[in-house]
Parts: sequence; structure tokens; C-alpha cells
Amino acid sequence: MQRSALSLTDFTMPRFLPEPSYKHDQPPRIGVLLVNLGTPAAPTAAALKPYLREFLSDPRVVEIPRLLWQPILRGIILNTRPKKSALKYASIWGKEGSPLQMWTAKQGSLLKGYLGEQLQAPLVVNYAMRYGQPSVASRLDEMKAAGCDRILVVPLYPQYAASSTASVGDAVFAQLRRYRNQPAVRTVHHFHDDPGYIAALAQSVREYWQMNGRGQHLLMSFHGIPRRSLDLGDPYHCHCLKTGRLLAEALGLSADQYTVAFQSRFGRAEWLKPYTSDVLSTLPRKNVRELDVICPGFVADCLETLEEIAMEGKQTFLSAGGTGFRYIPCMNDRPAWIHALAGLVTRELSGWLTPGWQAETALAEARESQQRARARGHQN
Repeated sequence: MQRSALSLTDFTMPRFLPEPSYKHDQPPRIGVLLVNLGTPAAPTAAALKPYLREFLSDPRVVEIPRLLWQPILRGIILNTRPKKSALKYASIWGKEGSPLQMWTAKQGSLLKGYLGEQLQAPLVVNYAMRYGQPSVASRLDEMKAAGCDRILVVPLYPQYAASSTASVGDAVFAQLRRYRNQPAVRTVHHFHDDPGYIAALAQSVREYWQMNGRGQHLLMSFHGIPRRSLDLGDPYHCHCLKTGRLLAEALGLSADQYTVAFQSRFGRAEWLKPYTSDVLSTLPRKNVRELDVICPGFVADCLETLEEIAMEGKQTFLSAGGTGFRYIPCMNDRPAWIHALAGLVTRELSGWLTPGWQAETALAEARESQQRARARGHQN
């Protein structure tokens, strides 16, 4: 027998993951997946190297042609930066491990409890990390195995950026390509101006002021991105400015009582300005001696807030002549934030959740469907 010629499709078709045969009695469930940036497994150079390799190999994060970037990444950066980064992570590492992972896990657990009480629906709520573990792919596999035929993905980035939010979407849809029977998927684009999010931020600031006193000025520091991203259509800069304005209005601040700035610059290219480090250095020369700092773009404390701002930023400000520096923690597991997150998720689930659709109802409907199928001669 003559063998047919191989086509291009034979080399480009994805390798599908094995799945059980379809069954009519599988009760439908809805999954809610919170996704944050990620963290190394330990504050060591050995753990930082694979984490940084994954993070800095993402073309959403570093928009340099791969043939140019990979030799720099593998030949220079991954041989020098892991040790330096490990020291920074070690300075914030707690008994429960990575602060980012600890807080994100708690947010997922609290959200699950809140939604379970409020909605009485068959929900599967969990969290994943875009880089590191638990991975987006593994969590999607778990949700699919649990019977989720609809999944809401919530990137925990209030302000949309291609390097963060879109990268989560890339990971989600890359895994969907491996499924034969794909679940329906929705993704949250942004929530930078969500009333619940703004109210939770404002409440955290007011309560901090009540307990610790209030400085002369409030600095709102957001993670930076290259200036080129704004020119190419990324809405991140505008989202940050709007969050800053809405938070200032909620706190009753005038334009001269707060500043929006951008931190975490990497490389030599121009990034969004003003740079947080420059603002911290110049404010004392403008007679601002007592400063409060909040990072509204982070919903959970992490390296960028606890080490870069609360430690390095404090040193920069005090060295420039400041006398008081107070970092206001992220919302973490604050009830107002969990309530706001639940409200956001509930709105995004609109149309998927119907009145009276509880776990028992879904199971009864699935069993009835199976009985009808068997009556027609189908075994599944």
C-alpha cells in the first residue's frame, strides 16, 4: 500500500490532552480562577533562575526579538540577577513563604467562602500564578476535571497592561488549545475604576491614617511599563491616572496633595514618568518631610511593595531629607476588598448564574439528561 504524503497539518496540529468520554450525567460547574504575577518557590538563586527565565522569556514582558534577547538573557542576566534578586526576596520572605502567594491564596479562599454563601451555586474557586506555581495550565486542568464547563479568569491587575493582563490571557488560551472539549472562558479586562475597588482602597487609607497618623503628601506608586507601550495603544497609563484621580477624590485630596508615579524600571529605555525613585528624592526639597505611600496597582503585598517601596523607597526618601515615611499596605485580605472582588466576579458571571441554579438542581438536570439519552439507546 502506498503511504500518503505528510501534510503541514501533521506538524502543526496540537497534541490534545487525553480526556474521559463525554457523559450526560456530569453536572455543570462554574470555575473562577484568580491569577497573579507569580513568585519563585524559595528565596534562593537556584529558585530564582527558572522563575526569571520564564518571566523574562515572555514576549509580552520583553518586546525584543527573541534572537537578540535570548543570548542576553541566558548569557548575562540569568548568570547575575538570580543571586541579587534572591537577597531581595529573602528580606520579605515569611513563615508562610512568599507574601504574594500567601495573600493570593487567602483571597481565593475568602472569595470562595463569600460567593458560596451569597450565590449558593456550584462554583470552583481557586488561584494561579502566571509565572511559577501553581501554574495557570495546572489549575485549568483541575477545574476541567472537576466538571467546569464555564470558567471566569480574573487577572488580579486593576489596570490593564499587555505585559500583565494580556499575558494571562496568552497562558489561558495556550492551554485551551490542548483541550478537545473546551470550556467556555471569560476574562476580566480591568477594574481600575470599579467603585468597590476604589472604595476599598480609600477605606484602607483612611483606617491607616486613623491608626498611624497622616503625612503631608500621598504618593501613589504604580508598576511602570516602557513609554513605548503607551504609544502603541496600551491603556495602562490612562488607567493608572484615573485610579489615582478617583482615589484622591474619595479621600478628598486636592491635586497638590498627591502624586502618581511609576516604579520598577528595568533597562535603559524610557518608561512611564515620573519615576517613583525621582519623586522620593525631590519631595523633601519641596518641603514634604512626612510622606505616605500606597501602591494601588497591587492587590497583594509582594516584592515590589514590601522591598522596593517599604524598604528601598523609605531609604531613598529619608536620605533625601525626609523625616517620616509610612507605607500603607496593600488590601490583601481586607473584608472590603474581598467584598469588592466578589461584586466584580458576580457581575462578570452575569448570564451564567441563573436564579435557583444550585448544585442539587444542576445534578438533577444532568441525571435527567442521562436518562433521556439512555432511552434513545445512548450509553453515556
